[in-house]
Amino acid sequence: MRPGLLPYFFRQAGANVRNNPMVHGIGLVTMVISFLIFGSFLLLFVNVNALIDRWGHSLSMSVYLEDGVSQSQTENIRARIEGLPGAEVRSYISKEKALADFRAALGPRAGLLDGLSSNPLPASMEVVFGEEAGHLEPAEVKVALEALEGVEEVQYSREWVRRFEGAMRMVQMVGFIIGGLLCLGVLFIVTNTIKMTIYGRKEEIEILQLVGATGWFVKTPFLLEGVIQGALSGIVSIGGLYLAYLVLSWKRFYILGAAAIDFIFIPPSYAFSLFLISVFFGLLGSFIAVGQFFDV
Repeated sequence: MRPGLLPYFFRQAGANVRNNPMVHGIGLVTMVISFLIFGSFLLLFVNVNALIDRWGHSLSMSVYLEDGVSQSQTENIRARIEGLPGAEVRSYISKEKALADFRAALGPRAGLLDGLSSNPLPASMEVVFGEEAGHLEPAEVKVALEALEGVEEVQYSREWVRRFEGAMRMVQMVGFIIGGLLCLGVLFIVTNTIKMTIYGRKEEIEILQLVGATGWFVKTPFLLEGVIQGALSGIVSIGGLYLAYLVLSWKRFYILGAAAIDFIFIPPSYAFSLFLISVFFGLLGSFIAVGQFFDV
């Protein structure tokens, strides 16, 4: 194939897209939705991984107090905590505030709490540790604090990290399965879109073959259609993901009252890989469609 023919092939591919706007439009929208679903999983995975990584290198604790703890006991607990190297009580959450926060988190389902005869949530202190706490063993601190009078339970961030890591491996596996199914769906969509384009130009193709046009001369514009559709889907999907990231990054979310979730966008290598996957499946779908119509 001569390089000088490339402009002709691209013009033909563009003309095929313009002549079948409905078919290509439906295919493009469906591909974008599929890649947005997969990209959303990537965005979630990257941010949760980043959060787990921060938790793994930092230490924060939630100290839950017993019901009926006195003011003097509360002050004693606070003093003992702040006596630890690098420890700071970031906030005290009363039982009333804990219930109010829980109601706010439930949103429209907050009415489920109306039947409670008493507040079941404990008061708590959210504790963060600075660099000076590097030599502390979280498990030992947990045991020491739970031994204090008035303390019911202590949970720390690295404990949650271990729990999350197992869950993340499961999420990763599910994500690969979902991604594979979506890619199969994209392949089916592209194949059928190109097939419909080919059948729409069946008579023109037969004339080209009769006047001596080579097989690849006829096939190349259809292959480029798949590449164009894949490239457009990839670009629109990445743009949609970036808009979702901007919306999420406007608001700061906190976990355990101390750890802030700072949303980050997927790395450039991930975005480029998503684009290449979109182009690849566009081209592969075209090859399948062309192979079923022509004697390749």
